[in-house]
Amino acid sequence: MSGKGKDDKTLGLYLHIPFCASRCAYCDFCSTENRRDLIPGYQHALKKHLTEAAPRLEKYRIDTVYFGGGTPSWYGADYLAELMGLIRREMRLTPDCEVTLEANPDSVESAGLLRLRKAGFNRISIGAQSANDAILRFLGRRHSWAQVPRAVDKARRAGFENISLDLIYGLPAQSREDWSDTLRRVMELNVQHLSCYGLKIEEGTPLWRFRSSPDIPDDDLQADMYLYAVETLAGAGYIQYEISNFARRSYASRHNLKYWLLEDYAGFGASAASKIGDQRFTFLRDAEAYIRAVEEGENLICESETVTASEKAMEYVMLGLRTARGIEAGEYEKRFRAPFAPLDALLQGYVRMGLAKQVDDRWRFTPRGFLLSNQLIGELLDAQAEQRYKPRPYSP
Repeated sequence: MSGKGKDDKTLGLYLHIPFCASRCAYCDFCSTENRRDLIPGYQHALKKHLTEAAPRLEKYRIDTVYFGGGTPSWYGADYLAELMGLIRREMRLTPDCEVTLEANPDSVESAGLLRLRKAGFNRISIGAQSANDAILRFLGRRHSWAQVPRAVDKARRAGFENISLDLIYGLPAQSREDWSDTLRRVMELNVQHLSCYGLKIEEGTPLWRFRSSPDIPDDDLQADMYLYAVETLAGAGYIQYEISNFARRSYASRHNLKYWLLEDYAGFGASAASKIGDQRFTFLRDAEAYIRAVEEGENLICESETVTASEKAMEYVMLGLRTARGIEAGEYEKRFRAPFAPLDALLQGYVRMGLAKQVDDRWRFTPRGFLLSNQLIGELLDAQAEQRYKPRPYSP
């Protein structure tokens, strides 16, 4: 598509691929288990949706594209390459556009990776989760640890120079020693990016029935695992740029940073969410309903809202403090025309407790602060609300 000028806004694209060979015990994402029969129809719906939306996105330059799931690698390289080809034809991509594929080790094939690399994919995020095969089996994962280094090797041979691995700590029967072994084996692979997530047991998942089991690591052990990961990965040259994410220099996930820095993104597919300006909306959370709505021209949106100025200020604090970049008083006051003083007072107290620090005028949490981030951010949001609703002095 033709360009409109160097000052155009940038936009990230997210495509949700809600298909898996089987569902993991902890998963509550929108996904459909072993339904290859739905894939052709879903592909057609996605292509139609993207094509219809393209004219409305013409003023944007697309600088990140993220295929998440589900298991995009199980969906098929040919389908993914076809979607990427359509995006390239219908939208304006920046020359350095980051294009990410989520994959599982058991559905990574050399020929498919070569096909995807040729189509423009340049980043791959592989779900490793653990190096303990017994834990992987309990979680319903279809791969063994041995398949992880093989998948990394296949990705490198296909030309992927930006490889990420997803890990989970706090898993059933997982000890600190087991977590240490997982990190050691992962670091030996020398990938560019690591995501380390604490297990969250969601209602409605198969794992929910084990929520009170003594085999689930308690909060103290999870905290110990987290701090061990932060220290160990820092020693190996990984920079923590967000609560759960660590990267070699220049390899932070540009797409994920859009969410945390309140930048714009457009989602496509079942359950995909979008933020464009002040508007937020989410599409139908069922693959079959999504296909039907696209093909029949029905309403796709199941949730929508207009974000107010006060909500933006809250999100600036809530999401900004998830990152190492943090928040800054002048930036806050300029963007939201509100005093930073109430937040400053709390942050000064967090510094004295070793939970926050100020670097180059920006406030950020320490690793121990990240552990308590939900509580601390809640206190900061309460201070925001008090300031917002504080009665102003009467002046005749």
